[in-house]
Amino acid sequence: MAQKRKKQRKSRGALAGIIMSIYADNPFRAYNYKQISNLLGIKDKASRDLLMTILGELTLAGELNEIKPGKYMLNAERLQDLANKKKYVSGRVDMKSTGKAYVVSDEGGEDIFIAANNVNHALNDDQVKVFIFPKRKSHKTEGQIVEILERRKDTYVGILEMTKNFGFVIPDNKAMPYDIFIPKSQIGDAQNGQKVLARITEWPEHSNNPFGEIVETIGKPGEHNVEMKSILAEYNFPLSFPKQVEKEAESIKAGIEQELKKRKDFRDVWTITIDPADAKDFDDALSLRQGKDGLWEVGVHIADVSHYVNTGSLTEIEAFNRGTSVYLVDRVVPMLPEKLSNDVCSLRPNEEKLTFSAVFKMNENAEVVGQWFGKTVILSDRRFAYEEAQEIIETGDGEFADKILVLHQLATTLRDRRFKNGSINFISEEVKFKLDENGKPIETYIKEQKEANHLVEEFMLLANKKVAELIGKPEEGKKAKTFVYRVHDEPNPEKLNTFVQFLKKLGYSLNVSSHQSLARSYNKLFQSVHGKGEEHMIETIAIRTMAKAYYSTDNIGHYGLSFPLYTHFTSPIRRYPDLMVHRLLERYLEGGSSVGKDDTEAKCKHASEMERKAIEAERASVKYKQIEYLLDKKGQVFDGLISGVSKWGIFVEITESKSEGLIRFSDLKDDYYFFDEDNYRIKGRQFGYIYRLGDKVKVVVKDVDMEKKQLDLGLVDES
Repeated sequence: MAQKRKKQRKSRGALAGIIMSIYADNPFRAYNYKQISNLLGIKDKASRDLLMTILGELTLAGELNEIKPGKYMLNAERLQDLANKKKYVSGRVDMKSTGKAYVVSDEGGEDIFIAANNVNHALNDDQVKVFIFPKRKSHKTEGQIVEILERRKDTYVGILEMTKNFGFVIPDNKAMPYDIFIPKSQIGDAQNGQKVLARITEWPEHSNNPFGEIVETIGKPGEHNVEMKSILAEYNFPLSFPKQVEKEAESIKAGIEQELKKRKDFRDVWTITIDPADAKDFDDALSLRQGKDGLWEVGVHIADVSHYVNTGSLTEIEAFNRGTSVYLVDRVVPMLPEKLSNDVCSLRPNEEKLTFSAVFKMNENAEVVGQWFGKTVILSDRRFAYEEAQEIIETGDGEFADKILVLHQLATTLRDRRFKNGSINFISEEVKFKLDENGKPIETYIKEQKEANHLVEEFMLLANKKVAELIGKPEEGKKAKTFVYRVHDEPNPEKLNTFVQFLKKLGYSLNVSSHQSLARSYNKLFQSVHGKGEEHMIETIAIRTMAKAYYSTDNIGHYGLSFPLYTHFTSPIRRYPDLMVHRLLERYLEGGSSVGKDDTEAKCKHASEMERKAIEAERASVKYKQIEYLLDKKGQVFDGLISGVSKWGIFVEITESKSEGLIRFSDLKDDYYFFDEDNYRIKGRQFGYIYRLGDKVKVVVKDVDMEKKQLDLGLVDES
């Protein structure tokens, strides 16, 4: 009951924050509850009643003044607070190719615009201090970078252009708007036109360009292997393991004889793995058996990497530095050497393997009535690809169909309950490619998430949640020990309010009256936009509205999953935080004392940063192949959906490849078009032709620029 009241208070706090952001954006305007309801898209009586209550509470708290019955505006003291708001903030730079930038404030709220002449040598992703200019009416927040607190990146991949006495590296990264000057003495053996990795060494105060040195020659632009290596180098992921690490990994033996007496034996229990067809690192397995009491025992068995990778070893240090495995379109760059990831630790079928397990006793309603955590040994009966398991779920036939269908039913019940409790179903499409022997994409397709994927996902979520609860909810009177949590904060009220207004113009709405209402309306929104032209834009903005999930020793819960406690326990082969969780869980199960918080938090921060880089590298490789796929298709016509509108023209996402290209205004010859920003459309002045976000169109591929990763399209007249 206390937990429920706490959740209600948090939901009301979020709604109160959104209401205050509306008043802060319009500090001299009064609103009644009907106007606020309309702005937020609130229609049901219960939510409106709650809104009226919160307006009253904000008035009692001195945040608002009721200037006449039912009409509220900002309290005079709050107005003064806004006027006196501190003029310096810190934040992260989001650099644009034009040289202008935005700073994402550490305090949240609206991003701060930085004109190109006020960037002061800051680069993308730098942590900076910003002076905020006095805000002019109806203008965006603007400022000047006055100090670089932390330079996050100093190496860039690009093409070397040489003259007789010096060279310039033209960076591939669009978020790096400056060419890097390379003195002749720092060019080394690199040749004109080659892809290279350059390091910035200094940036003289009055120079427009940073100075640097060539640290690695990658090869000829356009070659598949060179481009994939370039992406890895751009994000500072190593191309190979140090020889000492490989040697140490090769010396590790997979023997389990001495461990058998120390572990619970699951070798006689039916156990399977379900993974992608091309996977080699099987780090999770599921077991199932029914007890005499009729309850189902589901085992979530995870590769016991910590048994083989010792603390402080060369292999462990390398895994920490990498933080995660990286998945490009054609390769996996593993966190651990292949001897461990694909052999010793991988839960391959018909091989006895050491695991760390979470075992749950469940009734027919998938309710956990008993649980156990500890070290085990398993013997997988069968390795299933997702497609094989999906066929069994759809047809009811196949090897081990009876057991797989039980797991499917339990997982479905868990999934339904999770969404009912407020979990948000972020739907993202994964673009995949079939490559020829030279790495050229010859086919593209969308990888679908089906019931077999959901089956595995739900039991992994359950294990992660229950492990976090075991450590994070100690017995009464005891203090929780330091642990690694996967946390996700609630949305920033100002960004959420902006998103609500954006959706309203497109004919959609969000109910922000409570966490559960918001989650339900998010899920409904994602279903409504599926397959429409505005789908990608809405989902992208929705994700940006949300806070990013990260690792921390400070638990704030996981907003997107609606779990009060959550961690990552299920993928130690490919994620370093999971390896940390295994070590901590083993220590605490054995009664060990709490580890140091500061050191663990520093590792969490590093892991979060490496995860972000890996995601960006993966996206870069996909985008490159999307553009390359169309390289030999100039002049061909494709179906598409208008995915964006701008002052330059309209963006169209090609239905087949999900590649996005631009149709420029100058290429629309049938009329003179202008950008109708308020209604997300362009309109012809003479004939009134309209192209809206979401419209279906046919486009012709006009030009493909591999160097700029840019696609130019033309509109095909179907009349």
